[in-house]
Amino acid sequence: MNPIQLEIFRALFTSVAEEMGYALRRTAFSPNIRERCDYSCAVYEANGRLVAQGDHMPVHLGSMPVAVRRAIQAVPMGPGDAVILNDPYEGGTHLPDLTLVTPVYRKEEATGTPLFYVASRAHHADIGGMTAGSMPPSSDIFQEGLRIPAVKLVENGRWNQALLQVILANVRTPGEREGDVAAQLAANRTGEARLQQMLDRYGEEQLHTAADSLIDYTERMVRKRLSEIPDGTYEAVDYLDDDGFSEEPIPIRVAIRKRGEEAFVDFTGSAPQVRGSINAVLAIALSAVSYVVRALLREDVPANAGLLAPVQVLAPPGTVVNALFPAAVAAGNVETSQRLVDVILRALSRVLPDAIPSASSGTMNNLTLGGVDPESGCRFAYYETIAGGMGGGPAGDGDSGIHTHMTNSWNTPVEELEHALPIRVVTYRLRRGSGGLGQYRGGDGIIREIEFLAEMDVTLLSERRRFPPYGLQGGANGERGQNVLIDEGGETVLPGKISFQGRPGQILSIRTPGGGGWGRPTSKGMA
Repeated sequence: MNPIQLEIFRALFTSVAEEMGYALRRTAFSPNIRERCDYSCAVYEANGRLVAQGDHMPVHLGSMPVAVRRAIQAVPMGPGDAVILNDPYEGGTHLPDLTLVTPVYRKEEATGTPLFYVASRAHHADIGGMTAGSMPPSSDIFQEGLRIPAVKLVENGRWNQALLQVILANVRTPGEREGDVAAQLAANRTGEARLQQMLDRYGEEQLHTAADSLIDYTERMVRKRLSEIPDGTYEAVDYLDDDGFSEEPIPIRVAIRKRGEEAFVDFTGSAPQVRGSINAVLAIALSAVSYVVRALLREDVPANAGLLAPVQVLAPPGTVVNALFPAAVAAGNVETSQRLVDVILRALSRVLPDAIPSASSGTMNNLTLGGVDPESGCRFAYYETIAGGMGGGPAGDGDSGIHTHMTNSWNTPVEELEHALPIRVVTYRLRRGSGGLGQYRGGDGIIREIEFLAEMDVTLLSERRRFPPYGLQGGANGERGQNVLIDEGGETVLPGKISFQGRPGQILSIRTPGGGGWGRPTSKGMA
């Protein structure tokens, strides 16, 4: 296709995923999806290759193709069907992320092979398990919630009520869960309708030609960028603080072997899978590599299956970057994904010193709350991630109070939090001076302090409490994060991974890491 046609179809396919996201956000019940935008939507070819995605969550988007391919392989789908899954060992990430896959046919067709698929993935505020919010410091997958293999939730337009009732019987907030699942289905139906309109206008052959051309174009651009990087092997190591059970640091190692227009990303030497929930499944490792490859590109290249076509990834089975059943994985999606990006960028900084920024906060600072609201008598379950500092880099200072790398979510407004939950937000401000010094400073983290107005389950899964975000090219490290519980007895520093019973009047203070500084400090960088 010529460049003009290519750009037109790129915009058309991307608009389908974006409109799916708008539909999901507008119709979702939970603040986590409606306000924080913790969801992702994408379009796939009939063989499961990614064609286009919305500007949503990198950790979702890079890993979702594995789940879509699994759904296609496991369950034949006809018109009006939708398959649900969250099993981390079948392409999922962690259990709260529910993926819904829908086939797309021509309107007049009732049989045959789907022409495309659309998929949505959203983080649900509870999916059962040992703690409210389903993000516990667990020791196996069974403690984390309900595990759903690829199975039809909707068949020929009719809900599988038996399956739906099983799901709702295992969660703490069934009404909210049903509403959020229905919102995902609405998003998929929106994507299906838009693709059918495109099929009516352009025809099957032209759409498939356009999809293949977009994927080929992205692959060409990746190969071009890789060819500009000197051949060699570039290695790095970084550490997760702990697994929540042992204080032993958890190394993640990478060796990037670059040859011509191709690269081999090898995580051999990373720690064996651990007892705690910091384990990541293979889809997470692929997602982190895909994100870094896209970030390396100078042009705004379409994000699709072409990103990883010239890149091979080796993540040895049984390690924290490719954990095997029944490993606990709740934090692998949110925390280990961030460290994977950190270690890949650190390795690339050896060969691209003027292109790679210092480490950002390196954690999503996950907080879950759950209990019974004393005013309404209803159960609640809430989940959020909290922003930190962006690393400084050759382009300038890092931004402050922002979600970086594998997360792309928003914050939950204070008004929404206090309306939906029995809590009071005491402090919400930047953590001044937490960014590392340098020619370009790291961005500052955040201080978020929440007072409990009722008894509730509280869980924290956080990182960079022991190992700070690194600076590069002479820049200083960012400040480490800290979790503190404040009550009548004073301040108690909490571990990075903990679950406890919060009491009325207690204040939880979450102080997130700043980004690393880049370059040797100058008078500007010291200001």
